[in-house]
Amino acid sequence: MKRSGLILLLALIAGCSWGPPDNPDNICDIFDQKWGWRGDARDAERRWDASIPVMMAIMFQESSFVDDARPPRVRFLGIPLWWRESSARGYAQAKTDTWRWHERDTGRNGDRDDFDDAIDFIGWYNNKSRQLSGISSTDAYSLYLAYHEGHGGFNSGSYRSKDWLLAVASRVQQRASMYAAQYQRCD
Repeated sequence: MKRSGLILLLALIAGCSWGPPDNPDNICDIFDQKWGWRGDARDAERRWDASIPVMMAIMFQESSFVDDARPPRVRFLGIPLWWRESSARGYAQAKTDTWRWHERDTGRNGDRDDFDDAIDFIGWYNNKSRQLSGISSTDAYSLYLAYHEGHGGFNSGSYRSKDWLLAVASRVQQRASMYAAQYQRCD
């Protein structure tokens, strides 16, 4: 009897969905596969008056929904060194200082590797972008630029000379628009 219980437990664990979603191009499929993510996204939407499709598009751009994503290590003569190009990590690719600002500002101690904490961070940051930079909560293009450059960088226009970043922001806007259309039809 114990053996069959163990086999059942292993079958359940094998059936669990770990890793990034199988179809990151469809927000309904993501929420169907990833138990709890829709509720976490709705919580962040309510808390921060943030758009779920925009938050999810930013998260996809930052980490492709990989929970422990990190920037590459610095290399010297082709050899990876100990430190990384940035302190960013997790679903939101939040830098350590910005993550700490979020924790102090919200009283919420979390983990950048947990979806619910990461989506809350993105919603909070987008809310800050609305307050500090006057960006609409549905303007994925500008919200991504502020997310990438910081509010000071966005407000000074640091992104204007970065054609590659403008192209990325356009992709985020396209994904947010696609997610928004899909989200209207989710069950």
